[in-house]
Amino acid sequence: MKKNIKIILVDDHHIVRNGFKALMSDADDISIIGEASSYDELQNILDNNKPHIIVLDISLPGISGIDICAKLKKNMPEIKIIILSMYTSEDFIANAIKSGADGYLPKNTTKKEFLDAIYAVNEGKEYFSKNISDVIMKSFVQKIKTGETPDKKESILSARETEVLKLFVNGLTNQEIADKLFISIRTVESHKNHIMQKLELKSTVELVKYAIKHKITEL
Repeated sequence: MKKNIKIILVDDHHIVRNGFKALMSDADDISIIGEASSYDELQNILDNNKPHIIVLDISLPGISGIDICAKLKKNMPEIKIIILSMYTSEDFIANAIKSGADGYLPKNTTKKEFLDAIYAVNEGKEYFSKNISDVIMKSFVQKIKTGETPDKKESILSARETEVLKLFVNGLTNQEIADKLFISIRTVESHKNHIMQKLELKSTVELVKYAIKHKITEL
């Protein structure tokens, strides 16, 4: 992790920027190097300062945060971008991921989750809050349930693996899944590992992105 994570906040509401600055005030390894309320203001900052991460709202005057994200990722791919938005519907999330966003958080996120996202993204990982991931995962499960799986990889999931996946996405713990299916926790964990291996993925976040990019879900 970089010792000093440089952040630019982009939101057209001053009070919102102040709120998220307050969330980071206790973090000695994070510094705000700029604030912007529009794409033009952001560009002016980027002319002189390069951040590690840009925290970006979707609703901005003139051009959406999603379009800004796509532009930045094309021209400055080394900069990480976390979308921070009040919009948590499937289409917004999907478009943000397609534009190259490294993370997505709702604006009512907690201090801990906000900081967790910054540290994870700074380390080269992706971060999507649980409720954001669940939105996409539920669509993914629905596609499996209805048999609409355009990619051949999904068809190799067994009926039991699909069942475990659906319960997992619906928020059940390993113990609850085990109780419901009358199997051991170890078996549940084994099924979950097999699902990720069969789809050649390493995390739930990757599964979310895979579902979108491979059009497993219609968004």
